[in-house]
Amino acid sequence: MQKDVCSEILRMKSLNPIPVIGVPASPYTRKMVALLRYRRIPYTVEWGNARELIEKHKLEAPKPVLLPVMIFEIDGAHKAITDSTPIIHHLENEFPDRGVIPHDPKLAFLNYVLEDFGDEWVTKYMFHYRWHFKEDIDKAGTILPLLHDVSLDDESHKAFKQGFAELQISRLWVVGSNEITAPIIESSYKRFLQQLEDCLSKNAFLFGSRPSSADYAIFGQLSALIGFDPTSRTIAHEISPRVIAWQDRMEDMSGIDPAEDDWLTYEVAQEDLADIFQEVGKVYLPALLANAKAIAAEEKTWTTQIDGAQWKQRSFPYQAKCLQWINDEFNALNSDDQNQIMVFLKKTGCQDLIVKE
Repeated sequence: MQKDVCSEILRMKSLNPIPVIGVPASPYTRKMVALLRYRRIPYTVEWGNARELIEKHKLEAPKPVLLPVMIFEIDGAHKAITDSTPIIHHLENEFPDRGVIPHDPKLAFLNYVLEDFGDEWVTKYMFHYRWHFKEDIDKAGTILPLLHDVSLDDESHKAFKQGFAELQISRLWVVGSNEITAPIIESSYKRFLQQLEDCLSKNAFLFGSRPSSADYAIFGQLSALIGFDPTSRTIAHEISPRVIAWQDRMEDMSGIDPAEDDWLTYEVAQEDLADIFQEVGKVYLPALLANAKAIAAEEKTWTTQIDGAQWKQRSFPYQAKCLQWINDEFNALNSDDQNQIMVFLKKTGCQDLIVKE
């Protein structure tokens, strides 16, 4: 009966597929398009300038405009929505079948943290490798402008390449990438590849035999790191062949028929994911805490120690919200689940993710 209901929902939705606005090189767009494929949710993709396409749909632009933008019918009106994690939760409610969030609240919390880690820390690997090394800069500068318009004339393409590359290199500081932090980012990337390799030697996905939203967040960033950028791809080939294969397969998992018992038990998951959470505690947690402190103090930059070196970066209100949202997810758990999660967070050096009031 449940599958009949889900099939009918999908049939009705297929009459009006969800518009997705993005660009091919956006890791977050790749995250959501692959997720929609797996979930067999009808969609259409419009590649191009998000603001122009939102205006074409005669809709109010979300603030801020982040890629991808998806257009939903909410309370009888169409609305442009951005930010992949809230969109995923919206889709979980709209389409009950083939979900990417485990039903076990403890697993769902671990998944939420790893999705955030993928979106907010693994993206530092991506941006650093793309715009720090000469070969990668040349490839990205050459190809990415053509993704906007493949028919660019040679003169326009040359000017676009130079201006685009210079702009992106000038923005490396936004993610904290510089000559001092480069070794931190690169060491973390290599450790993470090995940690993910170890996980994939046990299960097809982070949380068992079906993909989670955390898998898709990490896939989105790796679609650039492994699927496009030469330096980071070479490193991945040396360290993690399973991750290479996993990244290629994640593009389209629509053929999987998931079952509820495909999720790991919490006891197995915390053992399998312990090393990745230690990486979260080692590099991402100090950044989250320092950023949140700076935002609270209305400071434009923050400085802290990460992996034995000084890290300085611009403060971002959004990442302060990320820490708050992690705490909201934790506070929604019952006391027994909270106690079990705290044991695991302490074991992996992540206990300070939970801010004591």
